[in-house]
Amino acid sequence: MADSLLFQNKPDVDMPAVLVEGAHVPDALAGASGVYIAASGSAMLQNGVQNLRTMEHWLWLAVESGNLDLINEETTLSLRAGDCCMLPPGSRGVSLDVHQEARVLWIMVGGTLSGAFLQRMGALPHRIMKQGALPSQLNLAKHIVQATVRVAAAEDASSAQLQQLLWAMLASHSGQPVAMDAVLSHEIAKVVDAMRKNQYRDSFSLSDMAALSRMPVETFRKRFVSEVGMPPQSYQLFCKMERAKVLLKEGYTVRQAGIEVGMNDPYHFSKTFKNIVGMSPSAYSKTALK
Repeated sequence: MADSLLFQNKPDVDMPAVLVEGAHVPDALAGASGVYIAASGSAMLQNGVQNLRTMEHWLWLAVESGNLDLINEETTLSLRAGDCCMLPPGSRGVSLDVHQEARVLWIMVGGTLSGAFLQRMGALPHRIMKQGALPSQLNLAKHIVQATVRVAAAEDASSAQLQQLLWAMLASHSGQPVAMDAVLSHEIAKVVDAMRKNQYRDSFSLSDMAALSRMPVETFRKRFVSEVGMPPQSYQLFCKMERAKVLLKEGYTVRQAGIEVGMNDPYHFSKTFKNIVGMSPSAYSKTALK
């Protein structure tokens, strides 16, 4: 643990941590792309506080199981299983206060375009940001950790697989058809694409989605959960809020952003946004536009 790429403190006997991590030196093509995986890892943490190193790269960190608080001088974020957060380079004094055994996955993203890449993933330039992670993103993160460790141990290894996995993370976040382990089936991809092309303005009912897929409702629901990792209407709401975040960062008012994602009632939109994002849309807008 003393030599960990992410964690600063050496654990005592009351706070063991199982770590798998690796650093990655990008090949010429990955380096020239402007965004690449610099390191990644997973850790099983017991109750207690773990301090993070001050990092030169962007950090994407997700909780796969358990719950913890991410603490620094500016804020305390409560993270549960399925939540992730993004830390800008140079974030100092950050610690994880683990309330029960928790497993975390993390990825450091480097390169001149890493900031733009992470902002497309929902990050804010100068603030630690919390949001939900799709099940497909958690699964991709596990593949990234495995691939990073494998590439770090190989001579003359190519960065191609890591680049593909990293861009798949963004594609999944952006509502493109990315499944838990492979591409989505034609039937499910058709529904996901219909939502995306519509810019999430309409609210598809379960029966609407099933009709698009040409499957019975219950068959469609089960297939969607199996391939995407969450119920279809939960996925639709996640994508609507991600679209709303983009609009708010572009200067839309709360009312305008709500209308654009099919929520004409500002109160309902604000309540839904806060439940999913963790702050009100007005607070998010003020923070994003600073």
